[in-house]
Amino acid sequence: MNSLQEQNKTVKNKFASLGRKPVPRFPGWWVALGPGIVWMALAQGSGELIWWPYIIAKYGLTFLFLLIPACLLQYPVTVEIGRYTLLTGESIFHGFIRLNRWFGIFLWLLMTVSFLWFGAFASAGGTAMAALTHFPAGWSQRGQTLFWGYTSIMVFLAAILMSGVVYSLIERLMKVVALITVSGLLWACLQPQVLHSAPGFMKGLFGPCGPIPRTWDNSDATKLLTAITFAGLGGFWILFYSYWMRDKGNAMTDHMGRITGPVTGKPETVTSDGNLPDDSPDNPGRWKRWRRYLSVDTMVGICGNLFTTLMTCLLAYALLFPKGLLPREYELAVVQSSFFEVSWGSVGRFLFLIVAAAFLTDTWLATADAVSRMQADIVHILFPRSRRFELRHWYYFFLGILTMITSLTMLLNAPGPLIMTSAVIGFIGTVIFPVALYLLNYKILAPHLPPWARPGRISQWLLAISFLAYLFLALAYLWVVIF
Repeated sequence: MNSLQEQNKTVKNKFASLGRKPVPRFPGWWVALGPGIVWMALAQGSGELIWWPYIIAKYGLTFLFLLIPACLLQYPVTVEIGRYTLLTGESIFHGFIRLNRWFGIFLWLLMTVSFLWFGAFASAGGTAMAALTHFPAGWSQRGQTLFWGYTSIMVFLAAILMSGVVYSLIERLMKVVALITVSGLLWACLQPQVLHSAPGFMKGLFGPCGPIPRTWDNSDATKLLTAITFAGLGGFWILFYSYWMRDKGNAMTDHMGRITGPVTGKPETVTSDGNLPDDSPDNPGRWKRWRRYLSVDTMVGICGNLFTTLMTCLLAYALLFPKGLLPREYELAVVQSSFFEVSWGSVGRFLFLIVAAAFLTDTWLATADAVSRMQADIVHILFPRSRRFELRHWYYFFLGILTMITSLTMLLNAPGPLIMTSAVIGFIGTVIFPVALYLLNYKILAPHLPPWARPGRISQWLLAISFLAYLFLALAYLWVVIF
């Protein structure tokens, strides 16, 4: 009995050492919004462009009804990730380590393995540039793809090194990519050939429309899981939201500092340990605005991503499915060029390949940035002696390591299999996160918060629904693969 009491006391004291500071004022929607748009733009580089069009092009509307639930399931998880960071200023990984050190280390190792292959997104973008330029002349399609993939990595790496505040570069670029992508896809969807298919397509959102048009291939189970996982940001990618919130400087993260560029940026002190809201009389009203912001920013990412994915699925159903065209191997972004070609001819094909190259290769940029942040943050938390070096020094160290590793893994296989490998590993985290977030936000953190900052029952039930859905998907996937 005494042992149990001591254990409970230890749990309750996990946040006792944190300082108390006032909740910063809400700066206005135009200033605060951003992480959700980055979330949306990053998600555009996988599920929207590659796997959902593949599933629709091959199996028609059979699995389309899974798309909307797959996107909405991420809302409760994303909100809880954002809630922890906005209330403490700390990264979500810091929270997981506070929850249990060994659990945090396990997630760290799993996360590290899952991101060894994200260089595949640069080579996937290279498929578009290779098809567009056929340069270098005389090289194989694979060689041209890798050439453009490595070129894009070098360009983005230089941009990071020359930036002031690194997050500001990421947000500005991702906003442009999101705008171009949505505008281009919307224009293509308004063409008569595509609009003619829209009524039948809409029916598929509510359930399978008739029998499956071709025999199910068990090898597509991983592709379907990848499509569902990446209907937004699945796996460990969803944790990026915490780091974008933190460097955006929203709510309690305003007390933490930001990572700056080594060339033009001025060094800023970035702390690892956060602060909890104090008893300032203005705090309840301020947190109410931040809580509303969190819901809106999350929905901007999810709904924007859903809208984009629906458009690519409609285009795949109207243009690829009737012809049996499937994106595969080193043509992941080439087959879909018919999306724009239907409306603009060869000019449309050219524009699509440019857009595809941009939002596939910018996936490498945003992922390299976020994973480097995570690695630097975790090292600072787990190994106090590492704090002799600033967080940004560790950030650039890991950025260099990740650039080398992903450049090597790009040589191992075509982009598709590498992306699927990352998705399967990351899905393990997707199943775990709802449970960990419930324990962290509702059982460990909540007792240290004022009543007005504690999460409610509705959020708790939504998180439970997400967990059960992801658990069911994991079991179904194992059943299909094994049996």
